[in-house]
Amino acid sequence: MKTAEQIINELMGISNKKIAEHSQKFFKTGKGEYGEGDIFLGIRVPELRKISQKYQSLPLNSLESLITSPYHEVRLLALYLLVLKYKKAQTEEQQKEICDFYLTHSTGVNNWDLVDASAHYILGPFLMNKDRSLLWEMARSNDLWQKRISIMSTFHFIKNLQFNDTLRIAEILLHDTHDLIHKAVGWMLREIGNRDKAVEEVFLLKHYRSMPRTMLRYAIEKFPPAERRNYLEGKV
Repeated sequence: MKTAEQIINELMGISNKKIAEHSQKFFKTGKGEYGEGDIFLGIRVPELRKISQKYQSLPLNSLESLITSPYHEVRLLALYLLVLKYKKAQTEEQQKEICDFYLTHSTGVNNWDLVDASAHYILGPFLMNKDRSLLWEMARSNDLWQKRISIMSTFHFIKNLQFNDTLRIAEILLHDTHDLIHKAVGWMLREIGNRDKAVEEVFLLKHYRSMPRTMLRYAIEKFPPAERRNYLEGKV
């Protein structure tokens, strides 16, 4: 089994400058942007997923060098490996160890793709039958990524037809100023609607006039055109 350092060297060996330059722009790494200072090697997601299959037996303590790497794709690989480990965990103790590792190193989960690739595969499942107030605390954080982790973790609950935590966190984040939170909340509301439209509509009727436009557009994306228009024009 390769060491974490050897795996990082392997990733650097397949880096692609042109892809990296595109990723730097796509993930908004410029001064004052949400991904400011992040560094990309230029490795596409399918390749990273394939590599994760090779190294899924890497010990948890070896992942620390990956999740704390300055390179975006190295951190993403660490998260893919954590997800694989969580799915294979045999006991609640093992699950807790993985989830604790995730939360301890959540400063490395600092872009939307990193959040979306991990939160509802690790934190959501772990909290499925536990107290979920941690997510409400994260939703009230001043940190963009903690807030996105909180709402995206609830995707697991939604898939299991549990909507209350999503709706509660959506209310906490309703007037957040960041577009990435608007999109995530709207997306999760839409996922609720995909399973129970009446539940989503109760929330929308209460909040649609005051929620950010992007959040509303994401939430009603699957509605029939006439219904979408009525919501956007405030005629519901």
